[in-house]
Amino acid sequence: MCRRSPSFLRTGGGVPGVPGLLPGVLLGVLLLGGCGGPSGLYVQGPAIEPSPVSGPVYVADALGQPLQRPTSVGLSDSVGLSGLRWGDWGGAKATATGRLSGAWCQPGCGREPYEVTVTLSGLEKQERVAYYRRATVVPARPEELPQAAENVQLQGIRLSVPAF
Repeated sequence: MCRRSPSFLRTGGGVPGVPGLLPGVLLGVLLLGGCGGPSGLYVQGPAIEPSPVSGPVYVADALGQPLQRPTSVGLSDSVGLSGLRWGDWGGAKATATGRLSGAWCQPGCGREPYEVTVTLSGLEKQERVAYYRRATVVPARPEELPQAAENVQLQGIRLSVPAF
């Protein structure tokens, strides 16, 4: 419980020519500091969690076309995926298996594309939809990739996200 100030402070006396200054200062201190003890503010209940995505989730291809669970997608000018089978979609990450191809591996991968796992991440929520912002492609047998694959970005591919 708050203690009341002494009666001489409530009368406005104390500083000649400045009536009520001390009571105003004390009132401000009480309002700002409250009557709380030294333990501080006590917060009760669970922490706020981010809201789940409630609308559709997309990945945009290299041309900015929004796609949901695509069976094939061009992630960049040099990375194309086909035969995608999605295990997860719509959460923080989406994963699929499929085949990798691109101009850098022709003519070999045109006949037999390389088996890969792709992970989409960086889910960006917008008004009523969400987009994955990054892709990582991991070859099942990296030793089978041609020499030209060294110059192809397969990790942390930045995906286009339409601006609304």
